[in-house]
Amino acid sequence: MRAAIEAVPVQEPNIVTVAEMLARAFYDDPSVIWIEPDSARRARMLPVFYEVGTRYAHLFGEAYTSAGNIEGAALWIAPGSGDFTSDRMAAAGGNRLSAAMGPEAFGRFVALTRHFGRLRKAAMPSSHWYLNVLGVEPSRQGMGIGSQLIQPILQRADESVLVCYLETMKARNVAFYRQHGFEVVVEGNLEDGSHYWTMHRYAQGTLRPRKSI
Repeated sequence: MRAAIEAVPVQEPNIVTVAEMLARAFYDDPSVIWIEPDSARRARMLPVFYEVGTRYAHLFGEAYTSAGNIEGAALWIAPGSGDFTSDRMAAAGGNRLSAAMGPEAFGRFVALTRHFGRLRKAAMPSSHWYLNVLGVEPSRQGMGIGSQLIQPILQRADESVLVCYLETMKARNVAFYRQHGFEVVVEGNLEDGSHYWTMHRYAQGTLRPRKSI
């Protein structure tokens, strides 16, 4: 059954609620398990982790959720925003992350962010939309909510002839994003063998470059 939702910008009063939903959505995601393998510590840190991420997108990109009940969220970093900076992280409350995550998990988070940042910089030298997070309430997954939440920015990217970019460490997400025009850029492994994919999506109707990355 496909759920019909209206994608609307996240408002400041809803940031914590969105973060709590994302904490549930990503509890068993390979990326956050890699950052914090211990289930109890992961459950404690994720609400703060996603509150900072939601606030960052709210301030420096676009954050969408469902109107009414919070059933999912898409967090985008806007074209021209560049790398995550310490000043912007501080504005989003990033100074809370180290204490909430603990030194080991925080170190792994920084390492993962830098690794993916290098891949994104190599693949995307031009202005682009970066889908940092897309998550749906676990009980509502598989109903098309994620597809509807990314549509506003996909449409804007098409209108502006801009590329969209993302990373995922979950195999089933690759097929999902391919349905929306994304293609794999890099498929690789972290040092412990954890698998990942980076993907990009050219504006629909434009020619793909022939040069491989």
